[in-house]
Amino acid sequence: MKLMVTGGAGFIGSNFVHYVYENHPDVQIVVLDKLTYAGNKANIESILGDRVKLVVGDICDAPLVDRLMADVDACVHYAAESHNDNALIDPSPFLHSNVVGTYTLLEAARKYDVRFHHVSTDEVYGDLPLREDLPGHGEGVGEKFTTESRYNPSSPYSSTKAASDMLVHGWTRSFGVRATISNCSNNYGPYQHIEKFIPRQITNILSGIRPKLYGTGKNVRDWIHTTDHSAAVWTILTKGKIGETYLIGADGEQDNKTVLEMILRLMGKDPQDYDHVKDRPGHDLRYAIDATKLRTELGWAPQYTDFETGLKHTIDWYTANQDWWQAEKAAVEAKYAKSGQ
Repeated sequence: MKLMVTGGAGFIGSNFVHYVYENHPDVQIVVLDKLTYAGNKANIESILGDRVKLVVGDICDAPLVDRLMADVDACVHYAAESHNDNALIDPSPFLHSNVVGTYTLLEAARKYDVRFHHVSTDEVYGDLPLREDLPGHGEGVGEKFTTESRYNPSSPYSSTKAASDMLVHGWTRSFGVRATISNCSNNYGPYQHIEKFIPRQITNILSGIRPKLYGTGKNVRDWIHTTDHSAAVWTILTKGKIGETYLIGADGEQDNKTVLEMILRLMGKDPQDYDHVKDRPGHDLRYAIDATKLRTELGWAPQYTDFETGLKHTIDWYTANQDWWQAEKAAVEAKYAKSGQ
């Protein structure tokens, strides 16, 4: 197989590239990445060579996309603007990348009959009632997102991802594009940009900065290790039914307060050693994924079923790879400080 991976130098995309490289030696990979602040050549530097090529470019560049798509068998589309805080400041890059970029890729996949997999987010479904006890039997305990859930995006970011999902549905039905979609819960693991929740807290502690928690910290996310996400995407790409949507989750619900206090404890700090800051506008209360369809129809199952173990591995990676993130740390925190976060 010759495989194109858009956004393959970003956090989740680069982990997928490493996964395919290590587990499927017969696959050649072309990474298309614009190398914005979220894309980093260093994420895949160690495997660039005969089997992995990096093309620096924009998914909205139709001639470039056309040239690359003509020479591949499949495309996995990770490239996206994804940070909610940035979308609240300026939504325009999100419309450009997430909507126009997906359209550009779909048109090329249609032209060359390329197998297309679109990586999306559970945020397109909005949020769910809070669970006060995790795990337990509180209000909303049995309610999770399924493939039947109504789209109800709450932010500029999730709205543009919802729009891109709809484009994929439309191109599959109207033009016969051989596409599938996955909507995944929150990823964690190596190579995640330090603006994101878990690596921001870890790098704050390593930098001697008190961590910050939005609001009360009761907002719940359904965490999945990025290696498990990569395995799920490969399973859908190779076994999934054309036109279907699969939800990827690992039953990893944790509220933000618990995650932050767990990070502090695992790093030898007082679990209460953090500051509360004002909550983010449109901050969804809870996400939770029902991955039954993926598990039963395609046989996928997560390996990282213990969140604390996966989190400890993630802390170890950021501790051992401080040269990967230190140069950007001051600028990231200065940006947050401007908004009081």
